[in-house]
Amino acid sequence: MNAATRAAARRARRPPALLVLADGTSFEGEAIGALASGGARIATGELVFNTAMSGYQEIITDPSYAGQVVAFTSPHIGNYGVSAADDEARRPFCRAIVVRDLASRPSSWRSTGALEDFLTGHGIGGLTGVDTRRLTRHVREAGAMSCALGTAPEAELLAAARAEPGTEGADLVGEVTVASPYEVPGGPLRVVAYDFGMKRTILHNLASFASIEVVPASTPAVAVLERRPDGVFLSNGPGDPAALGHLVDTIKGLLGEVPVFGICLGHQLLAAALGGRTYKLPFGHHGANHPVRRVDTGAVEITSQNHGYAVAEGTVERADVTHVNLNDGVIEGIACRDVPAFGVQYHPEAGPGPHDARYLFEQFRQLMEVPR
Repeated sequence: MNAATRAAARRARRPPALLVLADGTSFEGEAIGALASGGARIATGELVFNTAMSGYQEIITDPSYAGQVVAFTSPHIGNYGVSAADDEARRPFCRAIVVRDLASRPSSWRSTGALEDFLTGHGIGGLTGVDTRRLTRHVREAGAMSCALGTAPEAELLAAARAEPGTEGADLVGEVTVASPYEVPGGPLRVVAYDFGMKRTILHNLASFASIEVVPASTPAVAVLERRPDGVFLSNGPGDPAALGHLVDTIKGLLGEVPVFGICLGHQLLAAALGGRTYKLPFGHHGANHPVRRVDTGAVEITSQNHGYAVAEGTVERADVTHVNLNDGVIEGIACRDVPAFGVQYHPEAGPGPHDARYLFEQFRQLMEVPR
């Protein structure tokens, strides 16, 4: 069967489906992936939207989307297919995706298959043909909320949406972290990286100057310090940082003992370990074009972001604010005054700028090389 025939067959088997939000708002579409292949009739999760125009595979495989349904604002998704080189984790952790138009015939020399086949193979479903402009406007006004989508009747979908707990108060790190430690060869320094939902591109950046041992989120601080690392990295990840007090206690045991660098959830947990508080954003930051101002220089970085929670201003007395989101003023970076530790809310390993924020990895390297 050639590509055109396979594409036609996929389109032919897409049944009518609905997306229903917990507030009762509904959107029509067609089922794709696992929802169209005779498997589950319903998928649920917290609905968020992402404004990136490319990088859909990296988004779908980002473990930080665990527990969530991702709606893409870009109208055409799947244009360039999929490639194993673009996976950010061992599998997708999002619950489902929602798109306006899913491309049936990808066009790229790198492509090894169609996005819908990739979704089906991993048991991920979704909807295409949805009015994502209307959907995005609704979420911007009403906030991120639980949803259900699939081929079941509307009343059943509404009940499922209202039964879905969402991410607030949820510890989702245990769902995405590795089961056992593993090593990534690299440079002369030694880093222990906590996997709260680690993206592979982060490891590629760290490996440019350090050999890395990735450890499960449950690894005690004393076990990490026994490895005598030059630094400890705190990764991105899903869920509500306020539900992760056990990880905050672990980080407290590392501060002052070894340099620490945190990204996204790692940044939030570092702030909490320094006495800070976090809160849920109305609809989060999910996209590849967020402007962030670097406080010490005034330079503006174009950043990639994916988070639904943020650090509350004025609550981290031991740290200075180093970066600020220019869209809404949210704290995007902190640096501790009394111990070698810093974090950023956004993703410097991504390249929308294209490399505006890569210097942060160099700062971590320099921090580890300071004699102690």
